Amino acid sequence: MIKLSSMLDVGKWPVFALLPPEELRLIRQACVFGSAANEALYVTVNDEVFALGTNCSGCLGLGDLQSTIEPRRIDVLCGKKIVSLSYGTGPHVVIATADGEVYAWGHNGYSQLGNGTTNHGLTPALVSTNLLSKRVTEVACGSHHTIALTTDGEVYAWGYNNSGQVGSGSTANQPTPRRVSSCLQNKIVVNIACGQLCSMAVLDNGEIYGWGYNCNGQLGLGNNGNQQTPCRIAALQGVNIVQVACGYAHTLALTDEGFVYAWGANSYGQLGTGNKSNQALPTPINTDKERIVEVAACHTSHTSAAKTQSGQVLMWGQCRGQAVASPHLTHFSSTDDVFACFATPAVTWHLLSVDGDDYLTVAQSLKKEFDSPDISDLKFLVDGKCIHVHKALLKIRAFLEYLYTDTINLPPEDAIGLLDLATFYRETRLKRLCQETIKRGISEENAITLLSAAVKYEARDLEEFCFKFCVNHLTAVTQTQAFADMDHDLLKNFISKASRYGAFKN
Repeated sequence: MIKLSSMLDVGKWPVFALLPPEELRLIRQACVFGSAANEALYVTVNDEVFALGTNCSGCLGLGDLQSTIEPRRIDVLCGKKIVSLSYGTGPHVVIATADGEVYAWGHNGYSQLGNGTTNHGLTPALVSTNLLSKRVTEVACGSHHTIALTTDGEVYAWGYNNSGQVGSGSTANQPTPRRVSSCLQNKIVVNIACGQLCSMAVLDNGEIYGWGYNCNGQLGLGNNGNQQTPCRIAALQGVNIVQVACGYAHTLALTDEGFVYAWGANSYGQLGTGNKSNQALPTPINTDKERIVEVAACHTSHTSAAKTQSGQVLMWGQCRGQAVASPHLTHFSSTDDVFACFATPAVTWHLLSVDGDDYLTVAQSLKKEFDSPDISDLKFLVDGKCIHVHKALLKIRAFLEYLYTDTINLPPEDAIGLLDLATFYRETRLKRLCQETIKRGISEENAITLLSAAVKYEARDLEEFCFKFCVNHLTAVTQTQAFADMDHDLLKNFISKASRYGAFKN
């Protein structure tokens, strides 16, 4: 999952402290890992990939075991466009590229590099077995195993399997990628995560499955028995999960209505239940009724974090050695900062990323084009001087805060108006921010209104999201006034598509 943010401040991670400011400004993606958070990879605006740090087990991918305080370029990855990156504590590193290829390197004692051997890899190598005809969109690593998600919604797994974490039905290590089938055979997976020794998958219909080590209840099945194949978390029947995050031995799940469930190990309060008792079943977390839009955890720590719809960031669990047993409001603006400042080790919980479509923000673009006679559609005479302006500037003055801050903080219905402008002016970054806002604010009452807007403004990803929400909450949605007032053609298409989706089966 690549996250949109207006500014990537990698300076919060000490490993980057010696980089000159001009170099820091070029960074567009970054990942900090290592047992002491002392290794890092980063990608520049020119899609060059650099590494620095201690180089444990060759995890910098430089072809040797030399540590380096100066960034060194990883030639084989330059120009590859990394879309997902994960690391294991073995340690090993795995990435997926925009072309759907998977590369892995580092420690390989349990075949976690997926190349059929147990020889360590000092440079990134293509993981090809069973994946050559597939496009991988997301990768996740446990301590010594790896899972990958394809565009078809299939999951592949390889590496260490002492507890069944590769989901093959045995506990034999898996030397090359193998499709995780069993209960997932004809299902479409949309999100994956790994704990230290377990794996989790979220389906497009909101179901969630887990497999592997379960002695702390981290699979959410109500027991402590390991599972060698994927098992559905039956306790979440009727709840639609959209995102899962795994800590060392605990799991967080986010619902489409913004609620958080947690289960597993809890000796540091990482479940946020107010106590330190393990939970083998999903437990709802009290976040003061504000809608949550993102949950965060990583398998190297016992720290949890979440972000609310209004942009507030909560944290709980292990906090620099202390135990915080309930969600605690921070002064941060992103969940990344929680891990930079509180987690041990202070690694990144996912690939840090900024929007790379264009490097001028909307505010900068408008500043550049303001008073340009070439593209203006209105003229003002001010103190005898002619000023050329856009109608759009006048039309969206309610949204001037966005133009100055590059963020939007609007109700989803208001974001529809801004989506209209973003579509008309082909402002892709603004359009994406609007879509994210609408997704975060969807409810049973407004789902049809938002679906109609997504269709109107040709926001395909948003349309699919709203459609699935409507189907998953079909009874409540069909009783709303918006459904009764629905455009005839849209209603016809909705019923037809929902029928194909299986919404009307008994």
